[in-house]
Amino acid sequence: MTELKKIRIALIIVMFGLFISGVTAFPLLHELNFISSVLTGGSSDLNPTHYEGFTHWILKVREGLDVTYAKYPFVAYGTDWLAFAHLMIMLFFILPYRDPIRYEGVLHVGIWMSVLIFPLALICGAIREIPFWWRLIDCSFGVFCIPPLIYAIKQTHRLGVKDQH
Repeated sequence: MTELKKIRIALIIVMFGLFISGVTAFPLLHELNFISSVLTGGSSDLNPTHYEGFTHWILKVREGLDVTYAKYPFVAYGTDWLAFAHLMIMLFFILPYRDPIRYEGVLHVGIWMSVLIFPLALICGAIREIPFWWRLIDCSFGVFCIPPLIYAIKQTHRLGVKDQH
């Protein structure tokens, strides 16, 4: 397999993660209703105080969105922009996908974005009273994004060395 193909596979992994993160940020309440149904076994009791741990947290978030969207539906527009941002960031990776040597800087920016997820999740998550374990889940995007980007950079350097000879 050529270096270019390896780079492209690594970038497809990153772009797929951004795509999934983006499209799943649009229907949050629908997703939470579905997950809540699965977690409670289809029970009509969706009161978060009747549950613990992960189920409690999902039901609490679902309830918060349900109440907020009912009274202030425009708040969902913020998560629409979050979704849009993920999709737009994904598009930037098309540049190194097409020409990794010329656009290697995009890969480095991607690593910085992945690293900066950690302070954002850990600081803002604490301010917003997000459970610590959930903040670690939020950090997972950085954890899973950094290795393919580092790999793509290494392969880009190898490709650049070949092109120089």
